[in-house]
Amino acid sequence: MKIEAFEANEPRLAIEEFFEGQVEAWGLFVDRFGGLRRQFKVDLKGDWDGRMLTLSEDFFYSDGETQRRQWHILRKEGGRYEGRAHDVFGVAHGKVAGNAFNWSYDLSLRMFGRDVRVQVDDWMFLQPGGVLINRAKISKLGFELGTLEIFFRRMEASTVSAAELKARVAA
Repeated sequence: MKIEAFEANEPRLAIEEFFEGQVEAWGLFVDRFGGLRRQFKVDLKGDWDGRMLTLSEDFFYSDGETQRRQWHILRKEGGRYEGRAHDVFGVAHGKVAGNAFNWSYDLSLRMFGRDVRVQVDDWMFLQPGGVLINRAKISKLGFELGTLEIFFRRMEASTVSAAELKARVAA
């Protein structure tokens, strides 16, 4: 796929807006043979300072393992992004167009009791209603290991401020 093919698609995706604040996600990893290998939930918190998105991800796997990753994502000109995290080799590069974001990077992934360097080709698509669908192909030396699928949803504030409550009662 080419990111430019999604330029006219709606709703428009700005990752710094989508990931600012609290976001929750659910995902799974399917190996190249179609076997479900892992399921997980992710709690995310994003802080946007107008230039850099700091995105903290807490993973909770169904087998009891937990993991934390913190991204530092810099918005560049032309819909481009660069990101760094402790388990990413070098710099992740991404570009947004319309409702799509394509992100690629090399990641240290724990497999068979050791850390393995894999390549990630990550595609995200914002859907009407605010759900972000993420599909990533994980490969090593050009051989596909599997596919990661994640569904993100922004958390809305569950409490109403005193001023908002007073205005509702008065109406």
